[in-house]
Amino acid sequence: MPWLPELFSPPLLERIRERAADARAAEPVPYFDGIQSGETAALVGSFAGEPELHHPISGRVKGVRAFERFVTETSDWLIEHHAVAGSPVERIITPRRGVEEMVLTVDRDHGRTGVPLCVVADRDDDGRILELRVYFGTWPLMRRHTDRPPLLQPDPDLHPPDIVGQYLHAVEAGDVEAAVASFEPDGYIREPAGDRYIHQGHQELTELYELFFSNGGGAVLEYCAITDDGRACALEYNLVRWGRAATAPEAGLAVFVRAASGKLASVRIYDNADPPTGGTR
Repeated sequence: MPWLPELFSPPLLERIRERAADARAAEPVPYFDGIQSGETAALVGSFAGEPELHHPISGRVKGVRAFERFVTETSDWLIEHHAVAGSPVERIITPRRGVEEMVLTVDRDHGRTGVPLCVVADRDDDGRILELRVYFGTWPLMRRHTDRPPLLQPDPDLHPPDIVGQYLHAVEAGDVEAAVASFEPDGYIREPAGDRYIHQGHQELTELYELFFSNGGGAVLEYCAITDDGRACALEYNLVRWGRAATAPEAGLAVFVRAASGKLASVRIYDNADPPTGGTR
């Protein structure tokens, strides 16, 4: 996901396949390959109807003209900052939704910076896009957090499965021991600020959750959408409370990858929440 390959020119598709680490990374056309392709008609045609995209900085982009302007401005920005999009970190594909994780590396005033980014595409029965939602933390780019209002309504009937649900219950309860026990011994969590904020293994995870729960409790989420292929699970949510700090609901996404044991191999977070501990995410 997200773009339909049959709408693009054969030379472009061949270049994408040559650069891709494997076929899985080339099909469908990755998000940034499409944005930088110059084939805007193919991007617009990938939507079932009027293009609609939600972006942490640009906000809601709806309609052909607004979307075409977004593509042009984004492509120009990527060129200006010498951006390189790595191969997908993870892709979760279900019949009605696709989730694509990647790391975008760009030039900033503070140096070459990696920005973890996740794109979600809701699809119709024919595979065309109903809506795109882009998630990333703005700290690596702007050195500040920005508010991200909810993109989706909470679904009270949504219950994350197996170890994912157990982990989320522990996080909501502020239970350090249970949260850490959800991971494999070498499991890790990556914060939205990128690879400098990876916490791996029992000791680092314990220290992280002790910090995260130090403001009087855990993080309370409203569950909005789950995309799960059995190995990896993406949860779109609204954060509504963190310890004693009630907040206006903020949109976010987390990807959970299961190990063969059934425990968590990794958790990767994409939101703009500012921890009440004074940490950096």
